[in-house]
Amino acid sequence: YNTMGVAKAGLEAATRYIARDLGPKNIRVNAISAGAMRTLSLAGISGGRGLHSKSAQFSLIKEETSMEGVAGAALWLCSDLGRSTTGEVVHVDAGFHAVGLPDDMEG
Repeated sequence: YNTMGVAKAGLEAATRYIARDLGPKNIRVNAISAGAMRTLSLAGISGGRGLHSKSAQFSLIKEETSMEGVAGAALWLCSDLGRSTTGEVVHVDAGFHAVGLPDDMEG
C-alpha cells in the first residue's frame, strides 16, 4: 500500500487546489475516500483481499464499506444538501480510516 498512500495524498491535495480554482465559478469540488470493497481495483492491491476481510472487524461501526454508502455520499455531495461543502475528502469506510489495522496485522 506504500505507493497508494502517496497517490491518495496527492489526490487529496489536488481536490483542495481544484476547489480553490473553481470555487469562484460556483463549482464545488470534493472527493470520496471509500474503504475496501470487493472490486477489481482491490484485487490489484497486494494484500487487498486480506484488508477487506479485516475491515469490518476493525472499523469503528463494525461493518464493511458498502457500495450503497459510497453512492449515498456521492448523492449528498452532488445535491443541494451538500451546497456549502467544497474542497473536502469524505471518508466512507465505516470509520476504518480513524483506526486502521493494528501494527501486528499490517504487512
